[in-house]
Amino acid sequence: MKYFSTSEFNCQHTGENHMEPEFLSKLDSLREYCGFPFVITSGYRSPSHPLEAVKEIPGTHAQGIAADIKTTNSAHRYTLIKGALEHGFTGIGVAGDFIHVDTRGTLPVLWTY
Repeated sequence: MKYFSTSEFNCQHTGENHMEPEFLSKLDSLREYCGFPFVITSGYRSPSHPLEAVKEIPGTHAQGIAADIKTTNSAHRYTLIKGALEHGFTGIGVAGDFIHVDTRGTLPVLWTY
């Protein structure tokens, strides 16, 4: 990867990291497109991570196909969402201080937190 180190995606609960290489490559391309640094606030989450353990089926973070990216202003949010759509991300969640992107195997979905 050009813009990230693998350790940025380690599970914050267990330290594990089972990120999918294809997802990381797509995220690296998105970072190139955006032209500003990404701070990854959540990458891989072990199925035992407290946020995953309460789910009936582990989510996209536990599948290694999701990341949350810190955002600090509306211009970055707009660019990140636009780029994520153009780069084929199919799950985009918008919060006040981060954007979730994933490559779930469904039609594109967009939500707010």
